[in-house]
Amino acid sequence: MADFPYPRPQLVRPSWQSLNGTWRFAFDDARQYTFPSENIHWAHMIEVPFPPESQASGLGERGFHPVCWYQRQFDIVPHDDRVILHFGAVDYAACVWVNDNLVAEHEGGHTPFFADITNAISDSGPQTVTVRVDDDPHDLAKPRGKQDWQLEPHSIWYPRTTGIWQTVWLEQVASTYIQKLRWTPIFEGYEIGCEIVAAGDIEDDLTVSVKIWHGHDLLADDSYAMLGHEASRKIAVSDPGVDDSRNELLWSPERPTLLDAEITLRHKERILDRITSYTALRSVSINRDRLMLNGRPYPLRMVLDQGYWPETMMAAPSDEALRRDVELAKAMGFNGVRKHQKIETPRYFYWADRLGLLVWEEMPSAYRFTLKAITRMVREWGDVIDRDYSHPCIIVWVAFNESWGVPNLTSMQAHRNAVEALYHLTRTLDATRPVIGNDGWEASATDILGIHDYDSDPERLQARYGSSDPTQRLFDQRRPGGRILTLDGFPHRGQPIVLTEFGGIAFVKAETTGKDKAWGYSQAGDEHEFLEAYRKLMMVANSTTMFSGFCYTQFADTFQEVNGLLYADRTPKLALELIAAATRGQATVL
Repeated sequence: MADFPYPRPQLVRPSWQSLNGTWRFAFDDARQYTFPSENIHWAHMIEVPFPPESQASGLGERGFHPVCWYQRQFDIVPHDDRVILHFGAVDYAACVWVNDNLVAEHEGGHTPFFADITNAISDSGPQTVTVRVDDDPHDLAKPRGKQDWQLEPHSIWYPRTTGIWQTVWLEQVASTYIQKLRWTPIFEGYEIGCEIVAAGDIEDDLTVSVKIWHGHDLLADDSYAMLGHEASRKIAVSDPGVDDSRNELLWSPERPTLLDAEITLRHKERILDRITSYTALRSVSINRDRLMLNGRPYPLRMVLDQGYWPETMMAAPSDEALRRDVELAKAMGFNGVRKHQKIETPRYFYWADRLGLLVWEEMPSAYRFTLKAITRMVREWGDVIDRDYSHPCIIVWVAFNESWGVPNLTSMQAHRNAVEALYHLTRTLDATRPVIGNDGWEASATDILGIHDYDSDPERLQARYGSSDPTQRLFDQRRPGGRILTLDGFPHRGQPIVLTEFGGIAFVKAETTGKDKAWGYSQAGDEHEFLEAYRKLMMVANSTTMFSGFCYTQFADTFQEVNGLLYADRTPKLALELIAAATRGQATVL
């Protein structure tokens, strides 16, 4: 069983306890159990945090199971005032008991939750945690991303993920502790906004101190009073002047400079809590038709990443696997990824922060338009933004993809209202990043216009997007799938245009088992054909001045989709240096 480092990389305490490992497990297809005190038949053992559909869980059961139960015991010796139980993600709705005491209820398959279980801990003996998970496989009104509602994966959808799929863990904290930390880079003034929220027994005379380092250089040492349970401050980190030292503090894929931080919470002179964190100084903005990184136009070379693994499904097999995915994207010549229809674990964003990879984060779609679906999406999307706001690698939020969940944008005002509302809500929750309302086509409120075009003929793509002034003709015509690029009333206003999905060349070796079921938008017969097709598409994407960047489909093969640059196990289909040269629009020879 592969374990993971501390799961919350931007708010770290030295002492914690992982509850990953072997749990008792039961399917409850008849929904016959309600409480853990009932005589649940524990028919299986499962390896957490791998979902029961995965081979790594020890089950590999991909049938329809609307309810399942988990249970394990753990030992704890309280050495502080409070014990907090954390869940990284449970798909879809969870109820949690500790020693038969209900401690938490949560809905949303991609976001974390926690419970203060101090009062549920017994004085002696092992403690018991029990989790009930409700995840109706046929419910199309919940944000489910690429999880298939049919028994076997079809088209572009994949096996389901049920239950616990990220780390479960414990930590002990003081009666008053730091619950939330939020960093905001302020590029213009070389400042860092720092917001801190305390929880527990809030007393008067609380103070917080913040130290920030660049390497061994202490950039800031600031202390200030808490107002109730919150504190907010702008912290100057440097006076860089006008020479090259100004750029030493800036974060970018080429130079991913992170600033280490330590935050201490005190009551008068007594230390209540101390955490470590990191932040970065960088800006992302839109200037006319270009995306700007740190005040300068930055061409995007991205790859679409589904974030699945053959043996572990939507859960990562290890922290090393997450790091390897970031390294492989960079090694193939990309400076960013579009995490498609999945909210990734914070450990992935940690490696993207540390190694230097831009990320577009995208809300997993529901597939029905109902009041319940929109309510669920708004709640979970707000939690996503709240969780991931401080990661410098994240530069764009994507609310909807290809009108999924809002299929009648051209004819129903309510569907249009949903996209516009999510766009404005996202801009309200985070005013520092661009937002895409609906990526691919039928755009309305958006900061970037994303186009999905899987035409495999590079000459047609060049003719479509590479002429001297193609925008008027482009926006007057219908594009892939008969979809218009912008809705009536929302003409192109000069926003950056990004080719956010294209390519999708399927390639598997002749001896590959199940080749007849392989799926892609176009096919390549051998390595030479695959490289040549990829190179020609990339020449168009790199040379077309209309585009502020591109996102190639896709990073790795994912189940029946074999249009990855890597096989599903992350083995490159071509030498990485050949892929990288083609990605940058350079000549390549196999």
